Amino acid sequence: MTPTTALASSRGGKADTRTALAGSAAAVDGGVLSDVELAAWLADRRSTQPQRVERVPFAELDGWRFEESTGDLRHASGGFFAVHGLRVRSDFGPVSVWEQPVIDQPEIGILGIAVRDFDGVTHLLMQAKSEPGNVNGMQVSPTVQATKSNYMRVHGGSAVKYLDCFRRPAPGSVVADVLQSEQGSWFLGKRNRNMIVRVGPEVEAGEDFAWLTLRQVNMLLGQDNVVNMDARTVLSCLPDWRPDVTGPTTSLHSDTEIRSWITRRRAEHEVRAVPIGLAETKDWHRDPYSVSHVSGRHFSVAAVDVVSGRREVAAWSQPLLEPHGTGIAALFVRRVDGVPHVLLRARAEAGFLSVVELGPTVQCTEENYEDLPHAARPPYLDEVHERRESAVYDVLLSEEGGRFLNAQSHYVIIEVDDNIPLVSDEFQWVSSRQVDELLRYSHHLNVQARTLIAAWRSL
Repeated sequence: MTPTTALASSRGGKADTRTALAGSAAAVDGGVLSDVELAAWLADRRSTQPQRVERVPFAELDGWRFEESTGDLRHASGGFFAVHGLRVRSDFGPVSVWEQPVIDQPEIGILGIAVRDFDGVTHLLMQAKSEPGNVNGMQVSPTVQATKSNYMRVHGGSAVKYLDCFRRPAPGSVVADVLQSEQGSWFLGKRNRNMIVRVGPEVEAGEDFAWLTLRQVNMLLGQDNVVNMDARTVLSCLPDWRPDVTGPTTSLHSDTEIRSWITRRRAEHEVRAVPIGLAETKDWHRDPYSVSHVSGRHFSVAAVDVVSGRREVAAWSQPLLEPHGTGIAALFVRRVDGVPHVLLRARAEAGFLSVVELGPTVQCTEENYEDLPHAARPPYLDEVHERRESAVYDVLLSEEGGRFLNAQSHYVIIEVDDNIPLVSDEFQWVSSRQVDELLRYSHHLNVQARTLIAAWRSL
């Protein structure tokens, strides 16, 4: 596979980057902050970032309105995002035709992590950032997490710190730079620029920022609701530093076979998603406080008023999508001739630009299947429940707190033997090296799979 975006560093090529990351992942307690100091910094940031989030009726949203002609929910500036309807026909999953609200945010934001060496050890510049939809307010975020509307200051707020490191990176400083999607079930064609850039000593940690070793970041990935979704997706784009990947490896399937499998699933799956007015969406009801499904399942669109002392704007209001139920995203991993492999599913989601992206072994919200026959449940879900006690990773993590309200999923990694039969051509075992290659391309692994890959590498 020839990457569309080269990996490099100011000190050499891909091998140098992997070696530096391996050293950072193995660093003992210490670095710029000790583990004790890191815990104190997180506690201090939580106490200094009070945030008030209140549900309000749609009529009290400042700058947002429902269009008379379509019922779509839009910002008066024309920026940020909109919520409209979507009519979907798909051959993926147990329901073939449905309508739903969807978030339409066509602009491409920047999610970036700056890296810098201290005493020969690579550190990552992470941000303590509160989001209105987070269950616990502040979580660890990338150095930069900004939509185009944010960094163009459509809201009239302050400038985004460290933005120039990513909009104008120094020659040879880019470690990773790739467009990646977000949730295809809730966003229409949404993607962000995921970047990792090496910086020099002139870049210092400002207020709400800290330089952490990769070992410390990996440690935080093992804790519930600490590392946010935007940080996790960028972390997955780091070159895999583990010796199982950097050394000579074999794969169950050749690179050509994996590429052909992805192409075949994209060609054979049929998904037709047609934007419609929000007022037209069948089985969805709007009241003064929410837009929700008549069954009470899936999700709602709610309105919130926010006051925050650590954002570009101190107070604002906005709609948020609120899932009903906690998701589960599970990944089966195994070794083939000693080489780690993961079981990925070719998922077709209405909001994907490429029809299909590779997702975890299991990805669902179980409550949405309660009225369906047992046979309609996602493949391997029962096996996940049976094996979950032996999971090597089982952490509750938040989804995007800037667009989703109290959205959480259980992320689970389970080591299995080779007696797991493939139930359909939607599933395939992919080696860790092949995953590393695919993550250099846009729209190959979905955001849930990227979180699990970041978590898998952290173990």
